[in-house]
Amino acid sequence: MTDSRPTPVLSVRHVSVSYPVRRNGLAGFLGATAPREVVHDVSLEVAEGETLGLVGESGCGKTTLARAVMGLVPVSSGSIEVASGPPASRLSSSSPSAPPTPNGKRETANGKPREAQMVFQDPFSSLNPRLTVLELLSEAPVVHGLWPKAERRERTRALLADVGLPPDILLRYPHAFSGGQRQRLNIARALALEPRLLVCDEPVSALDVSVQAQVLNLLVDLQRRRGLAMLFITHDLAVVRHIADRVAVMQAGRIVEEGPADRILSAPEHPYTRKLLDACLD
Repeated sequence: MTDSRPTPVLSVRHVSVSYPVRRNGLAGFLGATAPREVVHDVSLEVAEGETLGLVGESGCGKTTLARAVMGLVPVSSGSIEVASGPPASRLSSSSPSAPPTPNGKRETANGKPREAQMVFQDPFSSLNPRLTVLELLSEAPVVHGLWPKAERRERTRALLADVGLPPDILLRYPHAFSGGQRQRLNIARALALEPRLLVCDEPVSALDVSVQAQVLNLLVDLQRRRGLAMLFITHDLAVVRHIADRVAVMQAGRIVEEGPADRILSAPEHPYTRKLLDACLD
């Protein structure tokens, strides 16, 4: 029998991430450090058109794993692979992968991180305040050769329409927008490079409750229209219930439970998952 499961867009295989920590005593005084592992032997996959919710309390390693997926921190062991080429729903192709790094492996199309883009938690600090909307959204796709420079205004207006923003804001600066609008700009900036994977790190936690649902609905709509894979990191199980197809639960840097969202949220098997659910209901 052939395997009918879709090819994963993101494959994380036995990944560990360590940070250097200063030792106590004389060695610490002299500046010696020892590694402290904050992500332990994590494996997970996300398929095209699927949202995997990664949940756990603050400090459990969720953001560190997200940064490792994006190549912002090195892995101490294991491998992270982001499938190359555009989504199969648009075109079927393949590209060579980047060579392994000394500390594990991260592969992207032609060695460029275009295939995965990140939406950060804080919409207020993740946009350059000195750039206009036109510059924020068009600079990267023009540099990567995705947009002809002559078409950047037209392309930027189309991108703004995709995220529910008006087309007449091209020359405005980030300070002129609300938190929800800024997060829409962040999402637009991520989409400008036509990624296959969106890594969303607590993307609505800094927003007013009244705005959170709007941004979540936007992400769901964009995912369906574009066939995106999404790794969605949050500590809020109500958000996970709204957006995730599957859930992976992280405790102290390890995945302790993983499965379909309905099953995990209605009949969790691990005591830590039950604890998270009980805390949500309190």
